[in-house]
Amino acid sequence: MALRRQGLLPPPAQPGGQAPQPPPFALVDQNRVVIIPGGPYLLDARVPKAMLNSGISIEVNGQIVGTVLATGQSPARNPVEEKYVARINQALLIAAAGGVLIALILGLLLTRTLTRPVRELTAATRAMAKGELEQQVPVRSRDELGELTTAFNQMSADLTRSNQSRRQMTADIAHDLRTPLTVLAGYLESLRDGVLKPTRERFDVMHQEAQHLQHLVDDLRTLSLADAGELSLNRQSIPPQELMERLAATYKHTAGQNDLTLQVQAAPDLPEIQVDVERMVQVLENLVSNAIRYTPAGGTITLSAGRDQESVLLKVTDTGAGILPQDLPHIFDSFFRADQARQQAEGESGLGLAIAKSIVEAHGGKISAESEPGHGSTFIVALPAD
Repeated sequence: MALRRQGLLPPPAQPGGQAPQPPPFALVDQNRVVIIPGGPYLLDARVPKAMLNSGISIEVNGQIVGTVLATGQSPARNPVEEKYVARINQALLIAAAGGVLIALILGLLLTRTLTRPVRELTAATRAMAKGELEQQVPVRSRDELGELTTAFNQMSADLTRSNQSRRQMTADIAHDLRTPLTVLAGYLESLRDGVLKPTRERFDVMHQEAQHLQHLVDDLRTLSLADAGELSLNRQSIPPQELMERLAATYKHTAGQNDLTLQVQAAPDLPEIQVDVERMVQVLENLVSNAIRYTPAGGTITLSAGRDQESVLLKVTDTGAGILPQDLPHIFDSFFRADQARQQAEGESGLGLAIAKSIVEAHGGKISAESEPGHGSTFIVALPAD
């Protein structure tokens, strides 16, 4: 009874109630006799001394009066506890089912969000494969898929623009070839039928048209080689001032005939440049000839050489009429003519600046233009310093 009052013994069975549940431990006295049974430890049984090492000793006034041995069994729960645990399990089950349902819904929404742009990109790609190059897919996010969609739209726009340029270039080539061929065919047919008599002047016209054809074919070949990255360059070092003075000497007489002043300006101590001299002269000749063509009498053309950070700048500046703002972004396009009637009348192919750009870029440089209508133009060739 004393042990029961101290809580060491299980309570007795209540009348009409359930039998008390065995405790999850056994209590052994100082003589190793079980006084509170539990699990495999029976009442009044003697426990081997070695098994006491795994128990918890009970000391009173420094003296061991007993040992508690774990039975390895879970404490029994009463009906209230069982009901509580059942409700907890039920709540956890409902929560888990709800969580799975929400996860499935979110997963479906996320999957649809992720797969929708992929499906749109796939459809646009298939359309491009069929020849419909102009495709634009809505950008629905700012993540990697959004970046991929933006890159795809840019690629589609570039391909469309390139295809349109190719078609326009083909039409321009056909047009430029047709004119001299028509003149040659007309003269030859008339000479063959005896309608025209062969004269030196007529042969000069035919020869001029043939040279125009040859020039156009050479320009197209140079442009195609440059675009394909196969333009051969025979590089050598040359001082920029020497290159500009050579150009000035070539066009000094032509400039004088047009009542134009041609001058050279070069900054001191410029580094040499590694260029294919003949190709670079071709670029600069094109710029100077254009400057002479569009600069009125009494104007000035300046060939200058300077430096900007790691580049050497070769500039051709004129005091001509300038270039219209809407034409400036297109002057380096193939067959672009700001003045259609004038350039066609002078036999220009419209490839000069496009070829100049290709040659400069083949050297690892850049070419650009600055102009203001009525205040002349400046063409700038930036080349890496040697």
